[in-house]
Amino acid sequence: MSKLKKNFLVALLLLFPSVLFAQKKAYFIDGFHGGIWGHYPVGYTSYVVSQLNKYPNWNINLEIEPETWQRDLKVDLEGFNALKTFMSDTSVNSRVEYVNPAYGQPYMFNISGESIIRQFAYGMQSLRTYFPSLSFKTYSSEEPCFTSALPQILKSFGFKYASLKNPNTCWGGYTRAHGKELVNWIGPDGTSILTSPRYEIELLKPNSTWETIGNGNSKEFIGKALADGIENPVGMCLQDAGWRFGPWLKGDFYQPTSYTTWRNYFENIAKDVKPSDWKFAQEDVQTSLVWGSQVMQRLSQQVRKAENKIVRAEKIATMQKLENQTSYPSQSIDDAWRNLMLAQHHDCWIVPYNGKKGDTWADKVKTWTTRTTQVADSIGGQLLPIKAAKNGLYIKVYNTLARTRNEWLKAALPEDFYSLTSLVVTDENNVKLPVQLLKSEKALLFKGTVPALGYAVFHINKGVQSKTKGANVTFNSNGDCILETDQYKIYIDKAKGGTIKSLIAKTLDGKEFVDAGSERKFNELRGNFYKLGGFKTNTSEPAQIAVLENGPYLIKVNIVSQIAGHPVTQTLTLKQGEPLIDCDLKIDWKGSQGIGEFEETNYQATALHKAFYNDQYKLLTLFPLALKNQKVFKDAPYDVTESKLDNTFFRTWDSIKNNMIFNWVDVVDGHQKYGMAMFSDHVTSYAHGTNFPLGLTTQYAGKGLWGRDYVIDQSTKLNYKLLPHKGNWQHAGLSHQNEMVKEPLQLVTLAVKPKSLSKSFIESSSDALEISSCTYQGDNLYVRIFNAANTPTKGKLKLDFDVTNADFVNLDGSEISGAILSGKDEKFVDISLKPFGIATLKISQK
Repeated sequence: MSKLKKNFLVALLLLFPSVLFAQKKAYFIDGFHGGIWGHYPVGYTSYVVSQLNKYPNWNINLEIEPETWQRDLKVDLEGFNALKTFMSDTSVNSRVEYVNPAYGQPYMFNISGESIIRQFAYGMQSLRTYFPSLSFKTYSSEEPCFTSALPQILKSFGFKYASLKNPNTCWGGYTRAHGKELVNWIGPDGTSILTSPRYEIELLKPNSTWETIGNGNSKEFIGKALADGIENPVGMCLQDAGWRFGPWLKGDFYQPTSYTTWRNYFENIAKDVKPSDWKFAQEDVQTSLVWGSQVMQRLSQQVRKAENKIVRAEKIATMQKLENQTSYPSQSIDDAWRNLMLAQHHDCWIVPYNGKKGDTWADKVKTWTTRTTQVADSIGGQLLPIKAAKNGLYIKVYNTLARTRNEWLKAALPEDFYSLTSLVVTDENNVKLPVQLLKSEKALLFKGTVPALGYAVFHINKGVQSKTKGANVTFNSNGDCILETDQYKIYIDKAKGGTIKSLIAKTLDGKEFVDAGSERKFNELRGNFYKLGGFKTNTSEPAQIAVLENGPYLIKVNIVSQIAGHPVTQTLTLKQGEPLIDCDLKIDWKGSQGIGEFEETNYQATALHKAFYNDQYKLLTLFPLALKNQKVFKDAPYDVTESKLDNTFFRTWDSIKNNMIFNWVDVVDGHQKYGMAMFSDHVTSYAHGTNFPLGLTTQYAGKGLWGRDYVIDQSTKLNYKLLPHKGNWQHAGLSHQNEMVKEPLQLVTLAVKPKSLSKSFIESSSDALEISSCTYQGDNLYVRIFNAANTPTKGKLKLDFDVTNADFVNLDGSEISGAILSGKDEKFVDISLKPFGIATLKISQK
């Protein structure tokens, strides 16, 4: 149908709807969103039930935080029991459907794949304690709680349908408009789930920055849908719990419209519709949060640290149980996950300042994640500088990845050891290892090998170190600093604020990675200080460079510069034999600043153009790269995507883009011969364009959503890591490198020499087959495997412990197939996974 004809039909519909489409019915998804952490007044359940009784043709869909019902049992038992009666109807004709069981209602796109799985697992388990007959068929959310990998996760939990609509709450973003009535939402692994998309005709609503035209079944919306061939158009609004509008549709909306549950819509109403296929990419989730603000940086760092630590602690607890038959700390781990899942709540990220002073969402995140990290540390053990015995000090090192690792390890030393001038470290075979005393940290650096998902014990004692040459720091006649290891030769330009003017990768054909012809400098800070007259940079004055460590294995320098009068300290650390370039950044602000596109003195919620949208004006750390015809790849939960963006910049709400860095972003040349990856210690945004270098969003200060002032109230502290490489992201092993960053080797101090000095429990035959988690449920061990490659991967998992039986299971616990076990003393399991596929192995033991 031509565009002209469609427009003509829409116009006729608006004038004569009953004539043109007399038999055409529209549908609407109504319901409620929220909970006791977001918004859910006491007695609200009774109100909802009263409305269900008052309007017998009204159906609702629920997205309510599971912990809500625990309170209802105490304060609104009558309403709870009445709602429970409605929900006991498990048929397709039930008037109530639970559409999002996630424990903490997270956005999904900003948390790890394992966190997403736990959100569903804990949420569904909790809800079934209140509503035992509850089943979950459709996933839907009022906020943009979507990520590309959801299809395989949802299907594995037993979901059959999904919705990609969030028409009434698009403040934080929305999915790309695509398709007609139904699509097969296809995830990165190829799994598809039948889905109601945001229709291609479902435009953003004029004079709004939070709605689409699909939020109220207007005649315009339904008319456009019918004219586009959508037989059963459906609108949606999950009302904020606390609103007392009753059924949502009011006024002059399209008639006839019927309220429905999502399940009924898919199974009874649109059952004969033939869906189109949509290979949904992460950039189809278009996001708009206040990236670069200090409050967002801190809470994102806290969540990242906590989710990495608890997964690592679970693996260590698994190893301890396998070796010593100690009890698995299920209760403590559940408590840690509960706190973390609440810290992942979408409201933490979009309204961090909301709440009473001292008890804002940001304050809650700090409290919740502190509890999670405390539990994780208590399980994994810590490296404590205890007083050394006469026969030395023993350090146990846990490796929670399924591949053997040979890395530099850093052990804090007790005072009586640190005072010694010479120490040696030996492994289980009494072989002396390379060591370096780190004076700046009162620690000992040594390089050791730790077996796959296992441990190794090292001995520190007095002894004579062998002399060696290696990594070193020197200065030339201009005062420029030269950092050199077996991997790199890096020149730091003192005159230009300590930026990097040359980065030569010795092992990559001597490739120079710095674009010397760029107007910008490598590792430069630059942003628009709109109260100080415009763009400022830290390259305008000479830097002070101090050597903190000078080899032979680790070198570290402090580079002190300033931007707009505020001290900047950048600390670069390189290690002999290791490819990562580690960068710590600290900016000691002298009071709050305004940094961004402009000063927003008259904030209007409906204004499309807002100051926090355009990263080009925020303070960025820039990396101009000598790579022609650049392409960008970036990771996401259980996914890696090639960016299709010409640039990452946008100025208005109706043109937002997915410009997020989840764990890493990788820039390669057009032939994918060379590349540079950047790893961030938190979820934020990145900058890049055809004529704009890679940049890490480092600071925004100014008005954000709802006119809140996102202030600078303390020092900015960030960590990022750079990795020059050959080939594309997969050839460079970026996913495996990221796993090593997320789960560093865990050092634990031992008072005495243990009986066992090394052990491996689980080993993968491929770097691509990552162990996402190891947990115990009762007497059964569950091992989750993720294929981090964009190609099918086959391999083996070696299990070096007693195994009675092993089965592959879905995330809901249902069995898929028995696993083939081979081997006598050590058992081997064959693994075959689709690109970005996950599998869960249930292991029974003697």
